[in-house]
Formats: sequence, C-alpha cells, structure tokens
Amino acid sequence: MSPAPRRRLLARTVILDRALEALPLFRLSDSGEEVAITFAAEGGGRWRVLPAPGERLPGTFDQDVYVELMRRYHEANAPADGTLSFTLHDFLRTMGRRVDGRTYEQLRSALNRLQRTTLESTEAWFDAATGTRWTGQFTILTTVSIDRRRLTDRDQLALFSSLTNNEPGDAHVTLAPQLRANIAAAFTIALGSARYTQLSSPVARRLYRVLQVARCDGGRTWELPLERLAEQLPLAQRYPSHLQRVLQPAHEMLIAAGILRGATVAQHDKTWIVTYQLTD
Repeated sequence: MSPAPRRRLLARTVILDRALEALPLFRLSDSGEEVAITFAAEGGGRWRVLPAPGERLPGTFDQDVYVELMRRYHEANAPADGTLSFTLHDFLRTMGRRVDGRTYEQLRSALNRLQRTTLESTEAWFDAATGTRWTGQFTILTTVSIDRRRLTDRDQLALFSSLTNNEPGDAHVTLAPQLRANIAAAFTIALGSARYTQLSSPVARRLYRVLQVARCDGGRTWELPLERLAEQLPLAQRYPSHLQRVLQPAHEMLIAAGILRGATVAQHDKTWIVTYQLTD
C-alpha cells in the first residue's frame, strides 16, 4: 500500500483501550452536579472518576477531544513515548469546531482536565499486559504543555480572521502508559472516525463506543438492564421513562448509521431490559 492511501486509512480509524471504554468517564448531561462518578464493575471491582478540586467532571466536549487524541495517536503509529504535538487551531478544525476565542479556551480547559481528572480502579480496569484487574490511579494524559506562538509567527494570525485570541498555542501532550500498554497488547476497539463524527448526539457517540466493546465481547445481541446501561454510559436520569426519552434519539442515529440493526426497551417482571441487535 502506498504511503498516501495508508495515511488516509489510518485517519479514518480510532483505536481505543477496550478496558477503559467499558467504564464510565465522561458526563453526558448538563447536570450541575459535580460529584465523582462511581461504578460497580463486573466481578466486584469499583471504578471512580474524581475531578480535581474546584473543577468539574469531564463532559461532552472532553469526550470528543479524547477521541480526536486517540485518532491522532493511531495516525502517528503509536509513538513509543506517547507524546503528541499539534496546534490548537488545527485540532479544532479537525474536530469540525469553529476556531474562535471560546473554543480555543474550551480546548485548553479540556486538555488540562484530562490531565487532572483521576481515574481510580479497584480491580475494575483490565490490564491486558498482565491479564489481571488492576488497582491504582491514572489520568488520561500524564503531561500537557501549551506554548504561546513565537513573536515571529504572529504575522500569520491575520490569516485566521475568526480567531479572536491573539496567541494560538502549540500543544504537546502525553497519553497515559496504561492506555498505551493496552493498545500495544491489542486489547482494543475500533471506531470509524467519520461515523463517529456523523453522530450528532453525545449519547449516541458514547453508545457507539460501548457497543463496540459489546461486539468484541462476543455476539450480535447485547442485553442488559436499563439501570445498568445508565450507570455504564453514564446518564444522570434514573426513571425508566426519562432514560428512554434520552436513549431513543441516540438509537435512531445508530440504526441510521448502520451500527445497530435494532434496539428495544421492554419490561420483564419489575426490571426494564435493553436489547441491542448489532450489525455484522
């Protein structure tokens, strides 16, 4: 395969740590609650997402930043030191976001939040290198450095009329060794970058990722209690009727995108059950 087609193929693929994708991380609602996320993992483990003091949990914008970082990591052929370098302007453009002072600051905040939010596993996150449920703490990014442009570069700012902040940055970030190790061990899921972007709902984007985990875990049907799904995504809503209103548009998007063949929510005795029919 020639270099140019290979680069295009890599750019269309996002490779993610399968163990992390099975656990909740990004807040998917605009709830004002700033509490930690706590999740009871399979087999009795516990998973917590702890925001830094005075900060909020990672949200929907952070979710998209994370996916774009992982796309770039794959496109860069998984650099051994886990370090990625990019301009904030280019990063926002690739995400399909407007480039202005507001989104520039959003991106800076998101990158710093991914470095400062603590992910705590008590036999919850699976370490593929050792084949064990791991206990410890890590963050998505271990380092974040955003440098202001050099004075000699500022004459280029006039080319970007929509950029209101007069000092766009050059970013250097390093992915956590835990994620890199699982990816190196091929304990992963794969997303289509264009397909992910096509899904306009943050809930649909998160569902796409967790459905890829279910697909890898074996089977074309995934069935689980609605309450359990809400905890795994996670969703702030708790009443079955409220959850169904949130999930229905996401289900329709996933079916239209060819990710699902069908999705049903039905009550069995006193438990509401979600059943997903996965495409091949």
